[in-house]
Amino acid sequence: MSRQLRCAALAALLGLAAALAPAGEVEDWAQFGRYRAANAALQAQPPDAARVVFLGDSITEGWGEQPAGPFSDRHHVNRGISGQTTAQMLLRFGPDVLALRPRLVVLLAGTNDIAGNTGPMTPEAIAGNVRSMVQLARAEGVEVVLCAVLPVKRYPWAPALKPVPQVAELNRLLYGLAREYRTSWVDYHAALVDRDGGLPAAYSGDGVHPNAAGYAVMRRLIEPALSAHRHD
Repeated sequence: MSRQLRCAALAALLGLAAALAPAGEVEDWAQFGRYRAANAALQAQPPDAARVVFLGDSITEGWGEQPAGPFSDRHHVNRGISGQTTAQMLLRFGPDVLALRPRLVVLLAGTNDIAGNTGPMTPEAIAGNVRSMVQLARAEGVEVVLCAVLPVKRYPWAPALKPVPQVAELNRLLYGLAREYRTSWVDYHAALVDRDGGLPAAYSGDGVHPNAAGYAVMRRLIEPALSAHRHD
C-alpha cells in the first residue's frame, strides 16, 4: 500500500472515530468534545488562509492563558488539552486540526506519554504517533512545525519515574522525523534545560510546566518558524 493510500485510510479512520465520538455523558477518551463547539464556530466562518493550529497538552493549553502569548494573533488557534498523550492527539487530529483547514500545525507532544498518563510508552511508539500526525498533515497539504519536548527531571504525579533519558531519546527521534519530512524544528529543550536535564525554577514552578519566563523563551523560538511559513 502506498503512503498516500495509508494516509487516506488513516484519515478515514480518524474521521469515523470523530463521527462516532460520544456527545453526552459517556466517557470521551480522546476528548473530542473539548473543542467541538469552538471548531464548529471556526468552520462557520470564511476560510482563513493564515490559520495556524497549535496541537498539544497542558503546556500548549496553558500558553493560551499568557497575555503575551502567540494566541493574541487571531489566526493562531490553541488546541491543547491538559494531560493528553500522543495517542489521544492522533485520534482528534481530524476534527481539531484537519477540519479547520490550517496552513500550518505546530506539534508539541510526548511528555505525558513518558509520564505514562495512558499507559507505558516507549520513545519509539511515541514518535510513531507523531509520524502518523505528520503524514496526515502532509496528505492534506498542511505544513508542520515539530517541537522538542521540554526538559523534565521529575513528574509530580509520577515521582518514581526518571524521565531525563527518555526525553532525550524522544527528542532525538523527533528531530530525525523533522529531517526526514523536511519540517521546521523548534528546539525548546536546548533553550530551557538545566545541567541536570530538568526545567529550572527560573522557567517553571513545578519542573514540568513553563511560567511566564519559560513561555517568553518559547515564543522567541517559535516566531521565526511561524514567519518562515507565513504566506502574505
